[in-house]
Amino acid sequence: MIAVLVQFKLPASMTREHVKELFADIAFMFFDIPGLIRKYFLLAEDTDTVGGVYLWRSRQDAERYYTENFRLSIREQFGSEPFIIYFESPVVVDNMTGEAIAIS
Repeated sequence: MIAVLVQFKLPASMTREHVKELFADIAFMFFDIPGLIRKYFLLAEDTDTVGGVYLWRSRQDAERYYTENFRLSIREQFGSEPFIIYFESPVVVDNMTGEAIAIS
């Protein structure tokens, strides 16, 4: 399993409330993306940094998503370059089920 952190800066003209509304409005766009297990929208409490944490079935699934078109859409909508970092996620802890799951 692969976790990906995506971060980028907001333009000064965009309010936090507007960003929260935007995130709610676009959430449906992340349904049915091949290999995407979960996405968390992120809004830093004390800065103008936003982004997401994505959990993918494989690195290949993630790489198919983070194309130049993805980067371009962030630049066009927010005026900043996204920072994307990949992490292997070998163990997941789920406190709702009380399980720690080792991923092979």
